Amino acid sequence: MAKILMITGDFTEDYETMVPFQCLLACGHTVDAVCPGKTAGETVKTAIHDFEGDQTYSEKPGHNFALNADFAATDPADYDALVVPGGRAPEYLRLDPKVRAMVRHFFDADKPVAAICHGAQLLSAAGVLAGRTCSAYPACSYEVTAAGGTYADIAVTEAVTDGKLVTAPAWPAHPSWLRQFMALL
Repeated sequence: MAKILMITGDFTEDYETMVPFQCLLACGHTVDAVCPGKTAGETVKTAIHDFEGDQTYSEKPGHNFALNADFAATDPADYDALVVPGGRAPEYLRLDPKVRAMVRHFFDADKPVAAICHGAQLLSAAGVLAGRTCSAYPACSYEVTAAGGTYADIAVTEAVTDGKLVTAPAWPAHPSWLRQFMALL
């Protein structure tokens, strides 16, 4: 079974954090969820993004998600794969040089990476999208192309795999996104 790192933060999307975390654990994998500046046992706040017919998603308070590992002690070389949830967290996580270096490690080492929704913001900031096909929430399509990637404009229920990178537009794609990621594991 794989040892997986999940990098998350405050106002991560609730479903895009909780569902893959619990699903991967249920399948027998180890998942360490970390956040810069926080340690095991601390929590990050989540937000629920819903699609209710407006021009963009609505946002509601979600659960508190308990971290189970210390960010400061995290060495990406100890992990087989990476998960990057969406929500608002990637917007500020991408400013952290250590987070960007961690993301680059997984691409440099050719390890599986699963990113969903706004997770593409972190991938673009880490400089790993050049020449790759990547889906994301449509509002992030410009960041994908500005980083040299090809934006995959797919249905919200679908995912795309490019090499060891699996991406999807939002949480309705969980069945496809997680199935494709687990196939790489």
